[in-house]
Amino acid sequence: MLQPFFLLALAFVFCCCPGMADVGDFAPCLEFFYSSWPPKGLAGTPICQRYNNRYQFATLYSRPRRSPWFSAYMYSAPTGKRPSSTWKFEPQLAHPEANGNMIPFPPGPLDQNVVESQAVNPDYINSSYTRGHLNPSLHHHTHEGRSSTFTLTNVVPQKSGSNRGPWEDLEQTVNQTLAAYCLGPAYVVTGVIPYRSDEHWLKNHRVAVPEYMWSAYCCPKYNTGLPDHLKTHFPTFAAVGRNDPNSTEEIVPVNKTAKKQFRGYDVRAMPLETLEMYLKDRFNTVIQVFYEQCTTSD
Repeated sequence: MLQPFFLLALAFVFCCCPGMADVGDFAPCLEFFYSSWPPKGLAGTPICQRYNNRYQFATLYSRPRRSPWFSAYMYSAPTGKRPSSTWKFEPQLAHPEANGNMIPFPPGPLDQNVVESQAVNPDYINSSYTRGHLNPSLHHHTHEGRSSTFTLTNVVPQKSGSNRGPWEDLEQTVNQTLAAYCLGPAYVVTGVIPYRSDEHWLKNHRVAVPEYMWSAYCCPKYNTGLPDHLKTHFPTFAAVGRNDPNSTEEIVPVNKTAKKQFRGYDVRAMPLETLEMYLKDRFNTVIQVFYEQCTTSD
């Protein structure tokens, strides 16, 4: 039986917030893509992530995997402390006629339509994986923008050695680099690479676990007085991170001297073209992350 809190939440979603469809089409939130051009080559369910009646970022979601293929957003320098992790869900994945504002998970039993349509908090409880943001709160200026990233439709199962190690370092590096040298909009897309075979899952085929995570940014307008070590990082930059210490080293080599808790979770920086080569190999189709490789004027 559903608890009164959840019934009231659903009533609010259906009755008090008449709204547009935010699931199924990127049209309302093309602003989060360079040249209003979403990445090409991946199939999934588009979500315009709406929080407090404002679009915050975009996600391509996989219903069968109950996890995202990628999230896309515009970087802005962060302020204040990291918000508390109040986890949310996407009501339109469960009920297409619902309002598109993400809402917090209620205490107690969940609507079964929500459970079947997307990941829920119990999927991560007592697992060996953390909730790994694709779009991190660190890359947003406002409290509202940072809070909006705490939705499970923006999260994949990520090992702690990655999430609190090399991948966190990458997020910090991207933050510092874009804040210091990007002079205009910076468009970021962060996604996952699945296992080639023998897919890994949480909780008996509930949520798919990625083998790798990847991220790329496009900053068309930047300070040309870059230090030497950053001259290859503009206008585009890409990286792939390991999420399995037992994966082969073909894509990302392992630093054998890394601290034990982080060993096998290395991140490798690379040109955008190299990332797209690995994506093509794994997905067996051409993947284009940014329009014209971010080489035209925005």
